[in-house]
Amino acid sequence: MRAAIYARVSTNGHGQDPEMQLRELREHCQRRGWTVGGEYVDVGISGAKEKRPELDRLMAEAHRRRFDVVAVWKFDRFARSVSHLLRALETFNALGVGFVSLSESLDTSTPAGKMVFTVLGAVAELERSLIAERVRAGLRNAVAKGKRLGRPRVTVDVAQVAALREAGLSWAKIAERLDVGEGTAYRAAHASAKNLPRYDRASACKIAAD
Repeated sequence: MRAAIYARVSTNGHGQDPEMQLRELREHCQRRGWTVGGEYVDVGISGAKEKRPELDRLMAEAHRRRFDVVAVWKFDRFARSVSHLLRALETFNALGVGFVSLSESLDTSTPAGKMVFTVLGAVAELERSLIAERVRAGLRNAVAKGKRLGRPRVTVDVAQVAALREAGLSWAKIAERLDVGEGTAYRAAHASAKNLPRYDRASACKIAAD
């Protein structure tokens, strides 16, 4: 089995040394008979940060199947949140890569570890469902109070669009001049041309377009 070990410390110094984590992880791999195929260490990186260079590299190499299992010292050294941990575990599971956390005694290659992973996944799914239901309830409440949902309608002066087109401006330039989307200007002009008699197109009034 090829193992990748990951360690992280928030600051370099002040009693924080990734070597302590790495030593325990190396010893664990040795006891399990695993070959350490890579060590990934983020130093001076806060646990709340979205980007971690070495963790990003580890995830990229997991997709290339450079190793069979990922070992970490503790959950909070690896993931910044429960949702982040679950997304990583789901990725590893799909790739057939095991995950071990020494402090929490989690090993997804064992039946007990698989059960913990299943429970965590069920909790995350419940959380997502509750959030979705709260959003739907909020929308229903807003509608009941008479609030209009969705993007506001944009009013386009079709006569101005026609004048700018006759002046040789592109649709992109017209959209920029009127502060609307290019598609909005185009649809407004063509909707007007389709709905108005030929002799009255030049004097088209304002119409509403999405």
